[in-house]
Amino acid sequence: MAPVEDMSIISLVLQASFVVQMVMVLLLALSFMSWWHIFTKHFTISTAKKHTDEFEDRFWGGSDLNALYEQVKHSRNNIGMEKIFMAGFSEFLKLRQKSGMELSDVMEGTRRAMRASCQRELDYLDKHTSFLASVGSVSPYIGLFGTVWGIMYAFKGLGNVGQATLATVAPHIAEALVATAIGLFAAIPAVVAYNRFAHDVDRLAGRFDTFIEEFSNVLQRQIGR
Repeated sequence: MAPVEDMSIISLVLQASFVVQMVMVLLLALSFMSWWHIFTKHFTISTAKKHTDEFEDRFWGGSDLNALYEQVKHSRNNIGMEKIFMAGFSEFLKLRQKSGMELSDVMEGTRRAMRASCQRELDYLDKHTSFLASVGSVSPYIGLFGTVWGIMYAFKGLGNVGQATLATVAPHIAEALVATAIGLFAAIPAVVAYNRFAHDVDRLAGRFDTFIEEFSNVLQRQIGR
């Protein structure tokens, strides 16, 4: 085990053992995938919040429900509350056309349609967040495995030298610690993003639930007229 003169990060990675290098490659791949999901999920949730705000303004702005339904129906970029409204109002219209339907049956069917649509929207918004949670929880341990393996490899190499000095041991310990650093680099953004996205989806879920109840009341008043 000869002393390593170049202590740059790239040199430490290139001179690490094969197992440690594979651990680093895995962590970098997980980091790349998590950042991809972070950017796409940020765009998706931001779009859902924007559309929800705009739709609520139109809905409570006194628009005619039939006109609003036709407007939303012919839009290509519906997401979140817009799809819940479409599912509920279309089911409401279908059930009202059936003869012999009780008011309670009409409203129950409408609520079921909106609840099902709401769940689909939440599943879509929550897609891939579990991957971010997994990366955030597992990456430090994968990096730690690479560090432990690298330290074992370094100490094994000490048996082949007559005298162990700091200059001999330190570079190889540093190689092993790079794996832990990469693991933290992959885990920290994933955990922060997961917590943020989970909070945003929970807030949207609350707004969807409130809208379902309020929209049901509006429809029920329409029937009673």
